[in-house]
Amino acid sequence: MPDPKPFQHSHQFNEGNPLAEKNTLRAVVITSIMMVVEIVGGYALNSMALLADGWHMSSHALALGVSAGAYVLARRLATDRRFAFGTWKIEVLGGYSSALLLGVVAVLMLVQSVEHLVHPAPIHYDQAIPIAVVGLLVNLLCAWLLKDAHHHGHDHGHAHDHASHDHHHDLNLRSAYLHVMADAATSVLAILALVGGKFLGIQWLDPVMGIVGAVLVAQWAVSLIKQSSRVLLDADMDAPVVEEIREVVAEKLPGTAITDLHVWRVGKGRYACILGLVTDQPLSPAVVRGYLAVHEELVHVTVEIAKADAPAMVFCPTKQHALTKSL
Repeated sequence: MPDPKPFQHSHQFNEGNPLAEKNTLRAVVITSIMMVVEIVGGYALNSMALLADGWHMSSHALALGVSAGAYVLARRLATDRRFAFGTWKIEVLGGYSSALLLGVVAVLMLVQSVEHLVHPAPIHYDQAIPIAVVGLLVNLLCAWLLKDAHHHGHDHGHAHDHASHDHHHDLNLRSAYLHVMADAATSVLAILALVGGKFLGIQWLDPVMGIVGAVLVAQWAVSLIKQSSRVLLDADMDAPVVEEIREVVAEKLPGTAITDLHVWRVGKGRYACILGLVTDQPLSPAVVRGYLAVHEELVHVTVEIAKADAPAMVFCPTKQHALTKSL
């Protein structure tokens, strides 16, 4: 009996993103410190924009913690055989969870802003403005950390130019980055509202900017939920690589028809594929995989070949045995 070990291969298709993990942890610490400052300042100074930004930042600190935890779990469980195609989707699940938190933040911001629009209260502008400015600087620092990690991971983490650019995104890092950018946007809106209230006497500008910020955050949340849920649900049959597989079969294997094709993502810009073929010519799976090897984003390919004139085995679940049917 042959030894299977020489033919075994790793099912870990994601190289990870150590810089993103490190910088996300740094962003968690920085954001948590600023969160406390803004919440305390918002309550003490009666600024809805500043308070909303603080609570908004608290949810982001939690979401960034989820993203950081996802990186740690994906790395520590990388060799766990329970994961058939590696642990990359732990990171995607972290991004999806963060996106849901981002949506909750948008709803809370909207409710609180409407409440303050209906029931206005005096705001201590002179003290609130400096805190909002510091909050913006902190957000920009965190955004720079996470953006740098994104560029590093993107430059070294994708394999093929034919795939969509979005498919190469680190969705966990993208969720962390969007949380920080949402914080930065609400900080800008808070500063505009406070300055407008101080120098123009437009007190209602504070809650209105909170509403604008809530809408903006909601849009980002929906976008990220769509992207991450597609990966989690294996909704990738419209990816460019699917059509490329069909083109290879049509061009390289005349007289061969595709009977089954499943493609799904197992890493950033990396795919697994199950391809079923029927042909009247001699053909081996190794030959088919050789033709598909030009598409480097296909990292795990399973090929099944049936002869056009051979009977097919059809599984009957009710009788728990196979029935033979002529093609």
